[in-house]
Order: sequence, then structure tokens, then C-alpha cells
Amino acid sequence: MDLEELIYNGSTWIIPALLAITLHEAGHAFAAWKLGDPTAKSMGRVTLNPIRHIDPFGTIILPGMLLLLKAPFLFGYAKPVPVNFGRLGNPRRDMVLVALAGPGMNFLLAFLFALGFHFVTLFPEEQGEWVFRNLRNGLILNVVLGVFNLLPIPPLDGGKVAVGILPNSLALPLARLERYGFFILIAVIFLLPIATRAVGYEINILRWVYDGPISYVVRLIANLAGLN
Repeated sequence: MDLEELIYNGSTWIIPALLAITLHEAGHAFAAWKLGDPTAKSMGRVTLNPIRHIDPFGTIILPGMLLLLKAPFLFGYAKPVPVNFGRLGNPRRDMVLVALAGPGMNFLLAFLFALGFHFVTLFPEEQGEWVFRNLRNGLILNVVLGVFNLLPIPPLDGGKVAVGILPNSLALPLARLERYGFFILIAVIFLLPIATRAVGYEINILRWVYDGPISYVVRLIANLAGLN
């Protein structure tokens, strides 16, 4: 891949990745504010301005490195939104709603990107191809981020949802795992497939998520947007 092609391909990921990663956090901030906690609002995080949510490493450097290395997946994160759960009206219920707001924002963005395909023909052919790639990447990336974050593993949003809806006997031990969440994710995504492949029966959670829920949600959003 020459430099020109690398820049072109990278340019079709910049806008989708920036919007997907940062507005995910904006969704959390907005939900927390509306449910009674003004912490994020006071810090200027209830905004659709991506700059307010950017983490230099997680939003720019890490995704950029993955693109340069032609990684089979794109990953990134924005500055986490501070939430004071004690200030929420119904802390346990509202914790679930705040957690769901991030993936919900991603699914909304995915739908908007899907709608954008109807307007690609309005552009000249060369520009239309660039717009098409941005829309395709935006659709897929937002669905990936939304679905992946719903996995019931702390500190992912799905972990917070599980803590909020499970009985205390299960929720409290799960909540204590949050400090080890990063290492759990690494083990589940990378080490589990390697270990199980060695004994002849590979368990690949990431592949299952891509081939199952993510593929289904992409098709569903495409249908809702009138693309089929």
C-alpha cells in the first residue's frame, strides 16, 4: 500500500471513528444530566462537539496505530464521563440507563450513517466513492462499538447494566471485577482463543460477536434505513 492509498483509506475512517468514539461518551453525559447528575454537564461534556470528549491516546493514537498496522479490528476510547451515581434519582435503575445511553448513541449514529447512503448519488463519482466508504465505515464501526460495549463484562457498559439488574448476590461480586476489567477483556479476546485452540476446540468470543450479533444488527439497521 503506497502513501497516497494509505492516506485515502485513513481519511475514510477519521470522521466515523471520531464520531463513534466521542459521541458514545456524549450519550452517557446527556443521560446522566437528565437523570439528575450535573457532574458531566458542569464539565462541558453534554455536547456533540467531539473535541470535548477526545482522549489523545485512546481517540487518536491508538486507532491510528491499528490502521497503520492493518489490524483486523479498530478499537479506541474517549475520556470517560464522570458520573456521581449518588446524585441520580434512582441510582440502581438510572445506572443502567446511563450505561445504555452510550451504545444507544452508537446505534443512532449507525442508523444516520445508513440513511446517508441514499444521498451518495448526489456526489460526483470520485467524491461519491469517498463518501460511500465513510458511510460504510461509520455504519459498521458504530454497530461494533455499540454491540461490543453491551458485553456483560466490567468495565464495559454491559457490565454496568448487569450490575444494575442482577440481584445483589451476583451484582456485588461482578462489580468488584471492574478493577480487573481490562485484563479480563484481554484474556477473553486474545488468550481464550489461543488456549482453547491448543486443545482442539477454539472458543473465539470476538469472532462470535462479529459473525452473530454485529452482523444481525448491521442488517437490521440497513433494513430500517430502507437499504434493502
